[in-house]
Amino acid sequence: MQTLFAGEVQVSYWQLYVESDAEPICGDLYAAFAGQVNGLCGAAVPGGLFLSTGLHSGHVGFTVELHATAPEFSAEWDDIVEVSFRPASPHVALVQWAGAASWALDLDEIDYRVRYCGTGMDEGRARDTLLEGEPQVERRLLQFWPAPAAADRVIRQTSKTAEASHAWARALPSPPTGEERAEAERLAATLAHEREAAEAHRRADEEAWQGRLPSDRLRHVGGNIRGMVQLDRLLVDEVDGAGPHTQRAIARWTARRAYTVAGLAEIDWIAPALDALDAGYSLPPPFDDWDDVWRRLVNDPQVPDTVVISMDGTHRTISQQAAAMPAIFDAKEDDPLQGALDALYAAAVTFGRRYPALFDEVRRTFPELVGPAK
Repeated sequence: MQTLFAGEVQVSYWQLYVESDAEPICGDLYAAFAGQVNGLCGAAVPGGLFLSTGLHSGHVGFTVELHATAPEFSAEWDDIVEVSFRPASPHVALVQWAGAASWALDLDEIDYRVRYCGTGMDEGRARDTLLEGEPQVERRLLQFWPAPAAADRVIRQTSKTAEASHAWARALPSPPTGEERAEAERLAATLAHEREAAEAHRRADEEAWQGRLPSDRLRHVGGNIRGMVQLDRLLVDEVDGAGPHTQRAIARWTARRAYTVAGLAEIDWIAPALDALDAGYSLPPPFDDWDDVWRRLVNDPQVPDTVVISMDGTHRTISQQAAAMPAIFDAKEDDPLQGALDALYAAAVTFGRRYPALFDEVRRTFPELVGPAK
C-alpha cells in the first residue's frame, strides 16, 4: 500500500474533486452522478471524480491510498461506495473547489477501482461550517487499485446524509448519449469562449474608464472624453451628472479661463468672441472661420508667446495660446456634455502640469458638481 496524500483539505459547497486534465467536472454535479446508484462519489464524467461530503465548508481529514489489490473493508467507516475510474492523463490531482488548492496523485493511465469511505457525515451536515481551529467532525478515505471497469455500488450506508445522497443520484435522468455529450461539449466550449470574450471586454472597458464604468451618456459622447478620463475620472462623472444647463456654463467659463491664462482674453479681435459665447450668440469673425482664427493667432503681434510643460511632463514647450484656442469652439459644441469636457481638456492643456489647480477651481465655481450621474 502507498499513501498518496494524508492531511486536511478545505471543503466548499460539499465538494472535492479528482481531476486528470480532462474537462473539469467542477460544478457539473448532475453529469458526475447521472446513471449511478451512489450519490457520494460521482464518476460518470470520464477522467474525474466528484467527491461529496456532509460538511458544507471547512476542513476534513482526508487520505488517499494506492493498493495493488482490493483492500479489506474497515469497520471504522460509516459509509462506503465504489466506482471505476481511468485517468485521462498522467497528471492526476485531488482538487479543492474552484481549484483553490490541489495535490498531485501518482496514478497511471489504467483502469482503477475506487473506494470512497467516510465517517461523521451526519455530524458534518449538522455543523454545516467549521471555522479554523475547530476540531474535525468528518474524515474521508479514497482508495485506488487496478481493476477492470464495473458499475458503481454502495458497500455500506449508515448515515442519513448518505442515504439521501444515494436516493438523489438514483432519481437523476439517464446520462446523455455520446452524440448528446459531444453536442453539449461543443455548446459549452462556445459559451466558455463567449464568456472569456465578454470578460476580456469588461476588463478592457474598466481599464479604459479607470475602474469606473461610465453612464450610457458618457459612453457615447465624442471629443476628448478619453483624455479627460485619464486626467480626472471623477470630474468626468461630476460633469456628466450636472445637466445641460450647468455643462454649458462650465464650457463658457472654462473657455474664458483658458484664454485668460494664455493672455488672449483682452485682445481686441478675441474679446468680442468670448462675450458672444457668454451671451449665447454666434461667434463673430474671425471665429466663424477656423483657419482664419489660426492665421490671426500666428501673425498678430498682440498675441503673447508663452509655453508650459505638458501635463505628463514629457514636453516642455507647449504653446499656451495654441492650446487655449480650441476651447471657444469646444464650448459651442452642439452636445453640451461634449462641449464641457472638450473645453476642460483644452484648458487643462493650457495650464500644463498645473491642470489640477484648474479642476479644483472648476469645482469651487460650480458647487453643483457633487457626484456622478445616477
